[in-house]
Amino acid sequence: MNNTEINTIIFDLGGVLIDWNPRNLYRKIFNTEEEIDWFLANVCTGEWNEQQDAGRTFEEATEELLSRFPEHELPIRAWYGRWQETISGPIADTVKILETIKHSKKYKLYALTNWSAQTFPWALQNFEFLHWFEGIVVSGIEKTRKPFPEFYQILLNRYSVNPTQSVFIDDSHRNILGAEAMGIRGIHFQSPEQLQKELFRLDIL
Repeated sequence: MNNTEINTIIFDLGGVLIDWNPRNLYRKIFNTEEEIDWFLANVCTGEWNEQQDAGRTFEEATEELLSRFPEHELPIRAWYGRWQETISGPIADTVKILETIKHSKKYKLYALTNWSAQTFPWALQNFEFLHWFEGIVVSGIEKTRKPFPEFYQILLNRYSVNPTQSVFIDDSHRNILGAEAMGIRGIHFQSPEQLQKELFRLDIL
């Protein structure tokens, strides 16, 4: 694929443009990384969080865990009671890359994010660069999420995007595989520097 064939860049948000990490919050609650490791592996797990990304309410999610782990009520309630503290801010160097692409005016820009419908309005209010996209597809609103094929298809259909002329950037290898199964070229994000090199290689930067 050369640059003339690519006309659309699709970004993930959390972990690529926004530094979301539950540890940002739980380092204020637990004393050791080992305690955080156990809590995230056994209580507020990735699988549990993904159900909110797919549309389950915070209230339902919290009550489900409290019924199973009543002894961990404080950190369980903190997940959503203090969820803004899981976000440390933008990943500035990736935002600069996004800005460069935007100013080139050569590509359509979209975002595809696993994010709760209840908290995404806060992100829109607090990160100006989210308004640079021509469209954002949010899992919690659509009631499905990456890496399921129908979630990618929503973006392709809604914005008339040709998958073979698109590049998708995500920090989850699983989500990249999901995009590639739809015919979208994937870049597994690991750092802004690595992303910049990948985009240079594709003649996008």
